[in-house]
Amino acid sequence: MKNFWTDLPRPFTVLAPLDGVTDVVFRQIVAEIGKPDVLFTEFTMTDGLVSEAGHHKVAQRLLMTDKQKPVVAQIWGTVPEHFYQVAKELQTMGFAGIDINMGCPDRTVVKNGACSALIKNPSLAAEIIQATKEGAGDLPVSVKTRIGFEKENIDEWIGFLLKQNLPVLTVHLRTVRELSKVPAHWEKMEQVIKLRDQIAPETLIAGNGDIMSREEINEKYKQYGCDGFMIGRGIFSNPWLFNDKIDVQTITTAQRIILFLHHIELFEKQWGAVDNPNSEINEKKVGWNGSKNFALLKKFAKTYIHNFPEAANFREKLMETKTLEELKQTLQNY
Repeated sequence: MKNFWTDLPRPFTVLAPLDGVTDVVFRQIVAEIGKPDVLFTEFTMTDGLVSEAGHHKVAQRLLMTDKQKPVVAQIWGTVPEHFYQVAKELQTMGFAGIDINMGCPDRTVVKNGACSALIKNPSLAAEIIQATKEGAGDLPVSVKTRIGFEKENIDEWIGFLLKQNLPVLTVHLRTVRELSKVPAHWEKMEQVIKLRDQIAPETLIAGNGDIMSREEINEKYKQYGCDGFMIGRGIFSNPWLFNDKIDVQTITTAQRIILFLHHIELFEKQWGAVDNPNSEINEKKVGWNGSKNFALLKKFAKTYIHNFPEAANFREKLMETKTLEELKQTLQNY
């Protein structure tokens, strides 16, 4: 196995997989302005990838550019055979690794027994990990999870995963039931690290939850000693977060608007765009022509348009736009 994880600096940084956000376009923006050590794809359904009818649509989540590498493909599902088939395909696509989502708390996927539901089904989780490894060839197979389902269950669940011979285990420090409604339990990281040292000292631990700055990464690294940090929501408030040479307070309003326009340009070039925000097309359903609804771009308004006077009013104007051209013109005219 070619384990690229061992060659990363300590602590290493990772952009978390965010559904409908960390597509090839947004990852390109992050790679250009402040690239983390590792980028993850959006989480991608194995059932869709093995389906002849759904493969093309679902595979769009796996697009990447050379500038974004190393990129890890994150996958989810419930059928071990599908994980095996997908892993075989992924090893031919240029990914640095494969990650299995065992932490997403979305009610729909949990109801179907996938993602964080596997916390309550360790036997299936083990089958999925083994099937993925068999299909992955030289690619390292990692897991992202939470510290429990209804309640914290570190010794049993995290202990179980540490026995699966994983190169990396990413731990979101909340339970599934907590969603993101309470602060992440970073005090539990000490227990996770101690367990790792006892069971699988070669497994790297990445912490995840509520990290909003490079300063927090450095503080938590000194305090807890986990090997890496995965950041998700923090990138919304500061897309330059991974760039330790930039003080976000020095970024001008003009620079923010120019970056947003660049994002729109990349989106249009990659996906095309349809202008009807009331159409059925959304981040989970791509139109027959492969285009995506321009309204998807509005979710990034708060990412770029904040931290200056009148930002809130300006965002409201952006949210009221009805077409892609109107969105661009509103930004250009500010």
